[in-house]
This record gives sequence, C-alpha cells and structure tokens, in this order.
Amino acid sequence: MEETTSNFIHDIIAADLAAGVNTVVHTRFPPEPNGYLHIGHCKALQIDFGTAEKFGGICNLRMDDTNPAKEDTEYVDAIKEDIHWLGFDWGDRFYYGSDYFEKTYEYAEELINKGLAYVCELTPDEFRSYRGDTEHPAVSPYRDRPVDENLDLFRRMRAGEFPEGKYTLRAKIDLESGNFNMRDPVFYRIRYIEHHRQGTKWCIFPMYDFAHPIQDALEGITYSLCSLEYENHRPLYNWVIDNVSVPCRPRQIEFARLNISYTVMSKRKLRQLVEQELVSGWDDPRMPTLCGLRRRGYTPQSIHNFCDRIGVAKSDSTVEYDFLEHCLRDHLNETAERVMAVLRPVRLTVTNYPEGKTENFTVENNPMDEGAGTREITFSRNLWIESDDFMEEKVGKFFRLYPGNEVRLKGAYVVKCTGCIKDADGNVVEVLCEYDPESAGGNPADGRKIRSTLHWVDAETAVDAEVRLYDNLFSDPDPDGDGKNFLDCLNPNSLEVLTGCKLEAELAGAKAPSSFQFMRIGYFCPDSEDSTPEHLVFNRSVSLKDSYKG
Repeated sequence: MEETTSNFIHDIIAADLAAGVNTVVHTRFPPEPNGYLHIGHCKALQIDFGTAEKFGGICNLRMDDTNPAKEDTEYVDAIKEDIHWLGFDWGDRFYYGSDYFEKTYEYAEELINKGLAYVCELTPDEFRSYRGDTEHPAVSPYRDRPVDENLDLFRRMRAGEFPEGKYTLRAKIDLESGNFNMRDPVFYRIRYIEHHRQGTKWCIFPMYDFAHPIQDALEGITYSLCSLEYENHRPLYNWVIDNVSVPCRPRQIEFARLNISYTVMSKRKLRQLVEQELVSGWDDPRMPTLCGLRRRGYTPQSIHNFCDRIGVAKSDSTVEYDFLEHCLRDHLNETAERVMAVLRPVRLTVTNYPEGKTENFTVENNPMDEGAGTREITFSRNLWIESDDFMEEKVGKFFRLYPGNEVRLKGAYVVKCTGCIKDADGNVVEVLCEYDPESAGGNPADGRKIRSTLHWVDAETAVDAEVRLYDNLFSDPDPDGDGKNFLDCLNPNSLEVLTGCKLEAELAGAKAPSSFQFMRIGYFCPDSEDSTPEHLVFNRSVSLKDSYKG
C-alpha cells in the first residue's frame, strides 16, 4: 500500500510519539460479523490499517461478536476476503471479541468488589424512566446492594438461574451526568441464545461499551480509532480503562463516518434488501457492499483513491455517489483495455466489399498505457453497429450514418451510407454502405474531413453476450432521511438487461476481475458469478460520461 496522506489523527499520534506518550502505534479494525462490509467501512479500514502502516506499527483484525443474536461465520469469511482484496493484512493478529469473555467477566467482578457495579432488577421501561431525561434522575433502588449480594447474584446470573430480563449488571458512575452514557450504564445482560463460537457456554453477555475498551487494552492497542457516533461514549471508554486492572491504556480518537448519496449504509437495511429479495444478494452490483462493488468492476485502487481524496474529518458530511464513480472512471481510464462492443445491434453491410474476404487491422489496447500493446481486429463485408448510430432521415446535428453521409469505422475504413432494408413492420434490419478502399486505418487518402467515428464489430467473428446496465439502487439522494421509508425510494430502473449484444471475439475468454472500456459506451467487466464461455455476461461498472462536477 502507498503511504497515506496526513490528517488530524496522524497529527495527534505524531505529537504523542514525539512526547513519549507512546512508543508504538497499534490499531485495530473491529467489525461486527452480522453482515458484509460496505463502502462506508473502507474509510475505517484505511484509517485503521493505513495509520498503523504510516507509523510503522501494526493493526489487528478483531471480530466484534459480543452480540450472539446476529453473528454468522459466513460474514466472518466475507470480511476477511474483502479486507485482503483491498490490500490490507493483519498477519497472525486475528481475534474474536468472544475470546475475552472470561477475562471480561473477571473485570466485571473486579468492579463489583470495588463498589463500582451492582446487579439491578429494573425492567427496561423502568430503567429508561429512572435514568431519566431530566436534570436529576431517580436512583435505582438496587444501587446500594452490598458487594457480597451483588457478587452472588452476578455469579448466579452466569450460572443460568434467572430468566432473561430479570437482572442486569450496571456500572455505578454518575446518575446526574449530562452524558447519558455515564448514568449507570448496563454492562451485562442475560441472553439464552447460542453463540456462533461459544455455543451455550455463556448466558450473560457484555455490552459493547464495557467489552470494547477491555478488548483493546488486552491486545495492547494504543489508538482506538472509531467513528464520530462514539464521541459521547469516550468518557465511558476511559472510565472502564481507569477502573479495571487492564495492562495498557488505549486512546480513543473519533472521525466522521462516510455517507454517500443514493445509498444506505445500515447493515440492517442492506440485510433487509437481501432477505426480501429486492436485490439478488449481498454481492448484487447495485449494493454498496465491497463484494457488490467488486462484482460491478470497482478496483481496490479506485476505492483507495476515493478515500484519500475525501480525507478524514471531524464533522459528518455526505459525499456524492458521482464522485465514487469519478474515482473508478479515472482509474479504469488508465488501466482498462479498449475493445469494441455493440449493445443494441443492427447489421451493417458493406456492399462493395468482396464477399468472403477478411482482413486484420491493428489497434491500441489502451492509448493511456504505453505498455498495454496492440491487438488485431477483423473486418469483413458484414458488420454490427449500434442501432442509434443510423437515422433514415437526419434530424438536427446528427453526424453519424444516414443516406449520403460518410463516417469512419474505428481503425478500419471510411464508409458512406447508401440506404437501409426494413422488415414488414417498417423496422430497420440492415444498413447499407460502401467503403473507400483508399481509407485503410480510417484516414481518407485525399484528407477530407470525416466528422464522426463509429465503433463496430465484425459479424463473422463476433461473440454474443448478455450485458447488464446498472444505475443507482435508489432514486432519492437521501433514502435514509428523516421520515422516509428507504424501500419506497428504490429505483425501478436500477437494472436493464440486454441480450444479443455483439462483442469482439477476444472477449470470449474474458474473466473477472478484468475490466474493459467498451468504446463510446463505458467500462465493463465480466460478471464473476454468472459469466461463462458459453454464456458471456458483462456488467457496466461506470459510464464514460462523467457527471461529477467537482
């Protein structure tokens, strides 16, 4: 990975290192394995792994599996694959939050023994009422239980003697704090549910606010980098670190999370789209998941460029989806091979070209890349062109094929339209033209000006393909906005499937993750799931036209 640019987090860490506060930089990426990673996680990944790399440190990967109701090994495997795809690696530092359940339990008992935690039996509704939203909330009647009674009840909670909801373990902090997170938060609750790794060993589970700082400290994390919604949780994070005998003191630093227009970033909502079969799966190319973006043709470098260019800030903002596409377009313009493909074909017959004759022309694979080389394309009497490149009667500033007009066929010859053939319903089924034998390579010998260049495919060698044209999954730029049901904002035109498309013969062997520029159309890639040599399927990654205004 290239070195990341500097930001306010790096400035804080650099100052700490200079002052001797820390001598190493050790970060962690702690995803919850309850869904697939999405583009919003890329910013956190780049901050966590990139910051460690910038300062010569290390970054752990830790699955935050403290909530047994949502986790699945399928998600664990997918998260690992996505992180590796982006070019990050955690070495041998892969952990689960549940690895620390026993030690976390011990620290809970430590708090009880110090008089800093108590077993409470308020119901959830009573808890909210007692915690209050006033300046002076009510004190739980169980707050002053004796230490021995709290220890006994907590151990019996672990032993499974009580039903769900009967008891919780709460920290004893400050009921009058202006920060609600400090008003005696719950640290443990009873749940009779099977954990994906621990089975039924545990029936009490720690809350994130208690477990996370302990996990960080046990792993020797020096900087706990997290999104801005945890800023109000930082006093509680520090309180836990200060009041249990953990081996180190991590520092929490918050940054603004990534929001992008025309999409949702909630894994719960993304899961809803999958479970209701509103998309084909987590890897549907319209989804903002990393596997969906990968299937659509996004490259790791384009995503890194996107994250680098939006930067790291302390205040929330929304980035235009067009900018994400702009970053992909920039990268593919430099790297994608140029090919010709006709998506809505109509036959073009060169009537004065000898029947049975075929010749080859040499064209560049990518003029932006000197090392991309060239390839051979075939030309014959029978070709395919885009149906909208022909008009029987010219309208407006139309400079493509119409009777009497000349165009250049990319890399081949100049041809003049002589008419067309229609079917019984009046539809054009064949366009007729004559070629200029002295214009090989597309350059007229007399130097006359040709105003339009068309892409085409040789009908004798072309291969058929299905092409999927993707648009935004949502028609509303803010489908997650207040008062909106995001499902009502789905774009009914987010996918158009074209069949019978005609591609250059060399694309018959194309496989993911290769990318191609279909000249004059856009950037495309073979579908990683559905494309086979017998049935080619290409996904449009992004159009050629850049709508990002900058």
